[in-house]
Amino acid sequence: MKDKHFNKRVSLSLLNLNKKMSQKTLILGACGQIGTELTLALRALYGEEQIVASDIRKGEEDLVAGGPFEILDATNLHALEEVIMHYEIDTVYLMAAMLSATAEKFPMKAWDLNMNSLFNVLNLAKEKKINRVFWPSSIAVFGPNTAKENTPQHSIMEPSTVYGMSKLAGEGWCQYYHKQYGLDVRSIRYPGLISWKTQPGGGTTDYAVDIFHKALSEGEYQSFLKAETALPMMYMEDAIRATIEIMESASHALKKGQAYNLSAMSFSPEKLALEIQSHIPEFKISYAPDFRQNIADSWPSSVNDTEAQKDWDWAPKFNLELMVKEMLAHLKNE
Repeated sequence: MKDKHFNKRVSLSLLNLNKKMSQKTLILGACGQIGTELTLALRALYGEEQIVASDIRKGEEDLVAGGPFEILDATNLHALEEVIMHYEIDTVYLMAAMLSATAEKFPMKAWDLNMNSLFNVLNLAKEKKINRVFWPSSIAVFGPNTAKENTPQHSIMEPSTVYGMSKLAGEGWCQYYHKQYGLDVRSIRYPGLISWKTQPGGGTTDYAVDIFHKALSEGEYQSFLKAETALPMMYMEDAIRATIEIMESASHALKKGQAYNLSAMSFSPEKLALEIQSHIPEFKISYAPDFRQNIADSWPSSVNDTEAQKDWDWAPKFNLELMVKEMLAHLKNE
């Protein structure tokens, strides 16, 4: 009996994979920190020709040359619709955004990009020109009045940054379009993301990437956050896997339209530096907090992702120790 159930699950998985391989996916913001690795992962999984990468500029050569690529402004509805119709796109991953630190410098530009790109995609889905949407939210939706420790899925959300306000508004619109029009919209509240493959894109958690480069090249790093400022973090490999898993989930428990809390690890600059020093004993860190400290102070230090665990079996693979080991090993070989 167990073998029959196993064979049935395998058959359904293969059927779903074959169906997905016959459909095409568009990634907006494919040259960004998340978009680059997501594009490469999806192409490896479903085939290069099935994944259309796009951005307002060209990115790494292996991404641009590795499959269909379009120069595309996600806020241009006409151009976006043309690309979707030309490639007969089924699914859109909207990864184009202006992140927290940069958005504070250019608030109106950030709002325009973050919101208008979302409305364009949602309205094209409403018109049945695409079938599924992934839109990333962020821990930035929380604010200074949110519980700092183990922040639950449903909590006080009073963001104090332009980026956070745009993500909170986006969450509301995703839920609205799902409830009103039945759109299949899926979302994750990303924590800070750490990758050795791509440079960060102007976020408050960027220190957790730059510190590795400086540790190896200069042996020291000056943090723009205080020593004790703990924030939720995640290794990029886990983040990409979580994104693909939620999009492939057929679970009836999955709450479409909802942006799920996602957790892996939480640490401060001081704690991260200590772990790096276990590999590079001579490494030194100093602190010179800037405007990003106020942003970090408004965010949770850890989040509760019980709903993601329960609804689509989410579980991280990387903790702090393994992440540091992986980052240093890869960057030493660069």
